[in-house]
Amino acid sequence: MTVNAFGTWLVSKYLYPQLAQKQAGAIVNVASDAALYGSPRLVHYVSSKGAVLAMTRTMARDAGAAGVRVNAVSPGLTRVEATESVPASRYQLYGENRVLDREQVPEDISGVVQFLLSDAAAFITGQNIVVDGGFVMGH
Repeated sequence: MTVNAFGTWLVSKYLYPQLAQKQAGAIVNVASDAALYGSPRLVHYVSSKGAVLAMTRTMARDAGAAGVRVNAVSPGLTRVEATESVPASRYQLYGENRVLDREQVPEDISGVVQFLLSDAAAFITGQNIVVDGGFVMGH
């Protein structure tokens, strides 16, 4: 909770005034597809990422008048240093239930974040883009 929920709020609290002063900009929060799927035995993690999604929508409403967009990206399970402790069974679950038949890589997420921060997404706010190869959709 401290990092996922409070950390997200804290960064936005200090970033937003700078963006609002410019009457432009975007914030992209990192949630998780686990908040949509309800991953078993991870109530603390799922709850914290659900809080990020709720904050994203609320922040978007609050920041819109200042021309600041706030969105979220919800990645699926991605093999990175932070997920080294994830059991093999969870990787297997994702592998068997993704619509796209490959492992997720960090670049899958970074491309979406770049889009949300770009002018191409200038009229998108309060949204969550799920980047999980169709896991939540197909599960």
